[in-house]
Amino acid sequence: MATIASPPGATAPTQHAFVAPAGGPGQRLDQALATLLPQHSRTRLKGWIEAGQVVVDGKPILEPKFRIRGGETIAVVEGAQAAALPDRPEDIAINVVYEDASLLVIDKPVGLVVHPGSGNHAGTLLNALLHRVPELALLPRAGIVHRLDKDTSGLMVVARTDIAQTDLVRQLAARTVKREYLAVVHGDLARATTIDAPIGRHPAVRTSMAVVTAGKPARTHVEVVERFGVATLLRCRLETGRTHQIRVHLTAIGHPLVGDPTYRATRGRTPPLPAQALPFGRQALHAQRLGLVHPATGEAMEWSSAPPADLAALVVTLRDARTPPVAA
Repeated sequence: MATIASPPGATAPTQHAFVAPAGGPGQRLDQALATLLPQHSRTRLKGWIEAGQVVVDGKPILEPKFRIRGGETIAVVEGAQAAALPDRPEDIAINVVYEDASLLVIDKPVGLVVHPGSGNHAGTLLNALLHRVPELALLPRAGIVHRLDKDTSGLMVVARTDIAQTDLVRQLAARTVKREYLAVVHGDLARATTIDAPIGRHPAVRTSMAVVTAGKPARTHVEVVERFGVATLLRCRLETGRTHQIRVHLTAIGHPLVGDPTYRATRGRTPPLPAQALPFGRQALHAQRLGLVHPATGEAMEWSSAPPADLAALVVTLRDARTPPVAA
């Protein structure tokens, strides 16, 4: 049998040997592997094939669409095809509220960027994770399965294994992960609402998102927590997870987040905040609650996070300066 090269940087890779299932003439190799290794995503299996980590009857096969007849011997070496991330581990303090062999739950502070990118090549959550858990370098995006904006605080989950990462991504796609946010918005929102409006790239400002007809489906459930007259404290539950979803949706109904420098309602549509509440230096948004099914145990788990000091102080200021709410 041909030797399968392990990915660079991998240690003690897991190896599998199978007999190809009888799936009718011409079954694709990636489809057969999806049946044999259902704990892994199609994307990951495709990467292993293209990296030369799958051998059929002693011959490495690099094409996911390769057709098998059934009955062939298939050997697979697990491993992330992009084994070592180019990003450097950095000793950055992060607040880990839960950790086990499968996942970490992080309470992200305001100002911490999640991924390295343009203008942020270091000092990110990803760099901090690589320092705390070096083996995350073998996972795509260091196990990060969803993100928060730089100036949004609160809870995030990070996978520690490829199986956990695949499972969490599937839970997110199935919309079964519970994600609730606290938000302070301009204006007096009198009652709960559901915003069901597609989101896509802004047609004119390509760095922003917007409600657009050709966008991806997006739904946000909004509950009123407290009304201050000039502003409202909301609890927002994401059913989908589009980029900037809460910020875009709340702006679309005329109640943009307090402090949001990017998404604002049309001039004159919302009353100003009391002078003593300004300036608020970021969007007033906090990921307060996170719930999911543990990828290894199947147990339903949930975590909550108190709002950071600046957001709590904003609510107190608004409460003290409350104006009578408009009658519902």
